[in-house]
Amino acid sequence: MQDRQDSHILSSYFAPRGHNRMYALGMQLAQLYLSPFDKLIGIIGEAGSGKSALIRGMFPGLELTNDDDGVYVRPLPLLEQDSGFSFFTPHTYHLDIRFENGFTQMSILADAIIEALHNGKRVIVEHFDLVYPLLGFNANLLIGVGEQVLIARPTIFGPEPQEIRDSVYKSLSYRLMAHTAEDLCELCMPAEELARCGHDDVRHGFVITFPDHAPNFDIQELEQKVNALIQEDLPITYLDNNHVSIGDQSHFCTGPRIHVRRTSDIQDFHLLHHFIYDRFAKQYLLVGCVGENALDNLAKLDAQQEKQSDLIV
Repeated sequence: MQDRQDSHILSSYFAPRGHNRMYALGMQLAQLYLSPFDKLIGIIGEAGSGKSALIRGMFPGLELTNDDDGVYVRPLPLLEQDSGFSFFTPHTYHLDIRFENGFTQMSILADAIIEALHNGKRVIVEHFDLVYPLLGFNANLLIGVGEQVLIARPTIFGPEPQEIRDSVYKSLSYRLMAHTAEDLCELCMPAEELARCGHDDVRHGFVITFPDHAPNFDIQELEQKVNALIQEDLPITYLDNNHVSIGDQSHFCTGPRIHVRRTSDIQDFHLLHHFIYDRFAKQYLLVGCVGENALDNLAKLDAQQEKQSDLIV
């Protein structure tokens, strides 16, 4: 196990868009990459990328100090440490550097992190890239959340937090656009098809899955309806943990914070104009992509699955 940890450099996973899928990924990452000897965990990603859900999956029961429902833990436990070891102090601390820096100087936060580590505690730091220059040492495990989840075990040769930040911040926009486009597709498809669909991921896009039989709707017509909603420039607003509003319509969504602010923020939305049949999972796939290379990406995905047409299930 330790040999595998030592040889690990960087891994990448699709960042799922629903809470349950994010929790499940967090549990998987903890099993594969987290060591009992990891004392400093650095989390990097923009607001709304799903960092908190990933942390909850990796560390079940951990009290987050920047709860998504607006409940903030005060005073910050990390700043209330005893000078020495105490039976009643937490084993694991959490803090959001960007949020806490509004109340406490960055140097004080850095000193508190160092003190906790010296006391044998584990510290999970969101927006780790902001405090890294004051610490003078890297995290044992770096996790970046954008369109993909990047997991790195830094050595003296890197990667640096800024490298992870540059990658995940640049890619997050695709994830937000893809998720919003996916929800617009759900909004426009027949109710009976919506009730039975599932979800999967592709780079710069999304997959909506349908078991048993092909959906009964025209893909090009669906694409036109979605692009019409994009042109309407509708606002998208968080309602609760399971709903967003798109214009004046409430829509069920398990990742309500992972959206663009307006439908017009979605760039170059396209659907593959036929369903792909996944013979391994025995389901039909509706594939969509966003961004300037959306059509090329769809063509590549279509060509890739065609190469597997001679496979026997």
